[in-house]
Order: sequence, then C-alpha cells, then structure tokens
Amino acid sequence: MQTETLIYIIIAGIGAILLALFQYYNKKKSMSKLNMLFFFLRFLSIFSILLLLINPKFEQHSFSVEKPNLVVAIDNSSSIKHLNQDTQTTSLVETLSNNDKLNDKFNIDLYTFGESLKTSDSTTFSEKQTNIDNAFKQLSQVYRQTTTPTLIISDGNQTYGNDYQFATSIYKQNIFPIILGDTVTYTDLKIQQLNVNKYAYLKNRFPIETILVYNGNNTINSRFIVTKGNTTVYSKPIRFSKENNSKVVNFTLPANGVGVNSYKATILPIDNEKNKINNFKNFAVEVIDQKTKIALVSDFPHPDIGALKKSIESNEQRSVTVVNLKKIINQINDFQLIIINQPNYKFKKLFEVLKKENRNYFSIIGTKTDLNFINNNKLGFTSEITNQTESYQAELNTSYTPFIVDNIDFESFPPLNSNYGAVSFTIPFESILNKSINGISTNEPLLVTYETNGRREGVLFGENIWQWRAQSYMNNKSFNQFDDFTGKLVQYLASNKRKDRLNIDYESFYNGSSNIIIKAEFFNKNYVFDARETLNISVTDNISKEKKVFPLILKNNNFQVDLSSLPPSEYSFTVRATNGNISKSGGFQILEYNVEQQFLNANVTKLQQLATNSGGKSYFIDNTGDLINDLLNDNRYVSIQKSNKNIIPLIDWKYLLIILALSLGLEWFIRKYNGLI
Repeated sequence: MQTETLIYIIIAGIGAILLALFQYYNKKKSMSKLNMLFFFLRFLSIFSILLLLINPKFEQHSFSVEKPNLVVAIDNSSSIKHLNQDTQTTSLVETLSNNDKLNDKFNIDLYTFGESLKTSDSTTFSEKQTNIDNAFKQLSQVYRQTTTPTLIISDGNQTYGNDYQFATSIYKQNIFPIILGDTVTYTDLKIQQLNVNKYAYLKNRFPIETILVYNGNNTINSRFIVTKGNTTVYSKPIRFSKENNSKVVNFTLPANGVGVNSYKATILPIDNEKNKINNFKNFAVEVIDQKTKIALVSDFPHPDIGALKKSIESNEQRSVTVVNLKKIINQINDFQLIIINQPNYKFKKLFEVLKKENRNYFSIIGTKTDLNFINNNKLGFTSEITNQTESYQAELNTSYTPFIVDNIDFESFPPLNSNYGAVSFTIPFESILNKSINGISTNEPLLVTYETNGRREGVLFGENIWQWRAQSYMNNKSFNQFDDFTGKLVQYLASNKRKDRLNIDYESFYNGSSNIIIKAEFFNKNYVFDARETLNISVTDNISKEKKVFPLILKNNNFQVDLSSLPPSEYSFTVRATNGNISKSGGFQILEYNVEQQFLNANVTKLQQLATNSGGKSYFIDNTGDLINDLLNDNRYVSIQKSNKNIIPLIDWKYLLIILALSLGLEWFIRKYNGLI
C-alpha cells in the first residue's frame, strides 16, 4: 500500500472520530454507555464510508505448483498386431498410466494415432494407415508453451505423410521412442511399389512400372507374374543377389474390355520366407471408350490457363487443348466443353457459333474482360461498369444443388481479382461460391452455373485461380482436393444429362487401405435440397451374395456413408430414399491390400534418429525397465511453483459493505428502541 493512501486512511479515521464525538459527546456530563455505543457505531459507519471513497488497494498472493506433462502416444495401426506387439504395448501403457511416482511428477496424457491423433487410451490396433508426422504436428499445437517429454510407442513404420524424423523442427519437445518389433533381418522378397494409371482407353495399351526388392545375402531366382482372374497376362524371370537386390520391371498390358479390370501382381516367394503378404499387390484399371475433350481459348497468356489445364488433366478421362481463337470456330464440334478466358470483342464470332450449335461453355470474367462486350451480347447476365477492381475471397454456398461440392477450405484461399460492381442475371442461376471481403459476405456470385436452351454454362467472376491451386497444395500437401473440385465442375458442364433428384458420388474401385466414402444428394420436386429425407444404402457382395444395409448420415450439404469396414470384394449397391420412393444403383470394387502388413521389422534407424534429434532416448519394448527411473531422475522435468499477485480494491471486499449496513442498522434500531427517534 502506498504511503499517500495510508495517510488518507489515518486522516479518515481521525475525521470519523471527530464527527462521531461531535454528535454524541456531551460536556455537561460524562458519556453514558448508550452514547458510547452510538459513538462507536457512528464512527464505524463514517469510517467505512470514507474507506470506500478512498478505495485502497491490497496485494493478494497465491501459489500453485505446475507439474510437467508426459505425453504417451500409442501407435494404433494394424502393423502392431501384425508384428505381434499388441499385448506388450497394452501392458506397457497400463504400467505407465498406473505408476504412482510418475503420476506424482507428471500430468500423464494418453493419445493414440493412426491416420490422425486421438485423445484416448483405448487401443484396437486396427487402423489402416499410419501418419506419425501428422501426430507430432497436432501435438505441437497443444503443447507449444509447456515442458512435455513425449513417449511414442510405435514400430516406426509410416505409410504416408512427411518424414517424421525431422518433426523436431516443429515439435520442440524431448521424444522417447519405445520401439516395437525386433531388428532381426529376414530373407524377404516384396513388391516395393507398383505404378499404374487409374484409367486406360479401349484398344490401347497401358504402362505399368513395378519395383521389386530383395533382402538377403544369397543369390536367388524367382518369377514375377501378373494375372487377371485365372489367366496369366505377363510373366518374367527375376534374379537377385546381395549386390543386385532391386529390379524395376516396366511392361504394358492391353485394354480390351470397357469397365474396371482387376489384376494381381505377384513375385513368387522363396523357401522359408516369413512374410508372404508383401509378395503380391492387387491393382485395377478402369477402361473407358472415349475421352472428354475440352478447349481452352484465350486472347493472351495467363497463369490460370496452365493451372486449369494441369488441374483438369489430372483425371485422365479428360484432355485440355489450348486452341487459337481463329481455329476454334472450325473445331468447335470436336470438344464437349469450351473454356473462355476473359473474352473481349474478338470473341464475338465464337459466342455466335456457341449459341448456334448450342454448345456448353465456361467463361472466366477478369480485370481484362471487356464488360461492354459482355453486356451487349446477352449472355444471361450484365455487369455494372465502374472501371475499378476489387479482391474477393470465396464463400461456399452450401445450398448448391446440381452436384456435390466438398468444402476444400475455400475461405483460406487467396482473393481473386475481379471487377468492382454488381452483377445482374436475367435467367435463373445457382451459385457455387459467393464473394466476401475481409470475411464479410456480399451475397454477390463468384462462381455460378446455369442452364439455358438445353445447354449448360458456367461463369467465374475473378482471375488468378492458379493461386487457389497453389494454396490447396500448401494446405493439404497435395493438389487432389482442388483438382477433384475442378473435375466435378468440368464433368457437370461438359454433360447435357438431365438433372436427377438423387445424385450419387463414388469411385469405381477403392484400394483396401483407403477410406470408402459414398456421398449422395436428394432434392424435392422443386429441386431444392431436402435434408429431411432418410436415405439408406443396400450393399450386396457379388461373390458371397451377402447383403448389408447402412443409413446415410447428413453432413453439411450431402448425405454420406463410410463403407471402410467392408472386406475386399466386388459389390453392387442401391441408394434408396425412404419417403420419396426414388433409388439409384451402382457398383464398385475393393482391392485386397493392407499396407500395414508389408513390414517385417521396426524402423529402428528412424526412431533412434528421432530421439537423437530431440534430445531424448530410445528404448526397445523388451528393455523398458529403466524407462520409468530415467524419467523420474531426469532433472529437466521438475515441477514449477508459480506465484500469482492480484491487486484487489477495497470496494470489492463485500464484508466492508456488510459492516456498514450492520452499523447503520443497529444504530437506527437502538435509537428507535430508546425513543430517540
């Protein structure tokens, strides 16, 4: 408390005494006991009021002890069970979580990880993928500012994601790997990698590249074969030695039948080979009889042209040709869709032909677009001309109905450059994306589609979409999400198939390690998305004839069902609307492949390097006796006593108000009782 405040309090006390004496002191006779009581109560009341006016502040100290965290991250992938390490892992986790000394020193947090990190101590060892790097990224967001030694119980075999041994650049904690599995080197043959295109064209040959690896010291002979059903379609003898322990086999196969063609690649195992699961790999190719051809027309070079071409051609069912403006007029019937980049008066003849031939097209309206030309050609919309530009971000319209649109985090994408001014449509349209500025929606369309005279058209009111593709890669380390979005848009615009009330989104075949998600949309008779409908999917195994029914769950603007629990086989399905009496059927195939069963050993080198990089120490699961003692005796992990100082004003002290109320109340009642009022 400051000296100045203390002086004020002393003065307030003296003043309160003087005022109380002035009211109750009598010079003629000594003060009675009753007057002395009144004097005390009046002094107490006046002094309390003066204290509230001065409102001195007091310091309040509190102490707390903060223990360091101990994170235990458990690999929940099926490779742990495949290596027969599940029982030991469960036992170790129970020992760590129930140890009293560890609980006294640490706050123990248990996690499991496979495809993603989860807060749980329940292990099933059934996840189909392992992404250790992603687990560290998620942990770094939680334990950024704390002392958190981390135990990672894993075999170190990662099936996808960035190399986790460099995760210490993001996760600034000491890591203690508990290595599951042994270091014994077994003689083994395996198919390390098989590369094949997803699509092929009828009566063509499609290429296949296979990488075969041998782990052993002797010279051996084997044979690599590819079968389709019971027929061998390719065979080649292979010879390995200690020095020549890998082979790359390149060959082609004919695409003779339309549809999904399934194959099995096998490297014949040698005697006493321990793991024969990695000796074969199933793959499939969908043979199509034609390719969707798309023309991209522009009057000047722009990065959007290359980005769109790359994105659309990521699906081999489609090809994009950048066509000269003069040549496209005579070639227009060779393409199912025309993409027009920032048209001007030079495109007048092209638009006339498009309308005459009733061809589908997609327009990009940017800062170099001639808006006078657009407004005069009656394209279904007009743009206000202000001769100003603006940068707009995208906002997904979840009510869009023509096809299923996944939210690929459009809000994180850079803004597109566009003309400033309102856009007016003279025909009905549906907006996929709307414009927003600094997170504030403008309710103006950014990307729209519409149908007129039996043709489909689309318009993007902005340029520099190449930045979206780049940002999507930054977000997901892959172009796939953005390319899938453009693929669906192009597929819709290139087709003239009439609109259905029930739409289904699925793949022709799935790898056994991937998630099998089927999506559906249902619309009422006015083609408005109906979230009240109940959809069920009936799935039939074409081989065993077993039939299962699953409900589709409403998620965002579509219905979804996860069929990842189905075993590898060929399936047919029917999605049926319960109330609308509408159904749609299809089929898919699940290829037999478990990436988690391709490993024979733990990845000891990477786990030990991870420990070294982070300042931790690695242990084998059979040698964890010293683990608990090492953690308890490590001087880097000590509890921290924290002191908190709070400045509390006297006016917040409720007891002073109670004293004031009591003193005033007692004085009044006593005076009233004695007839002094």
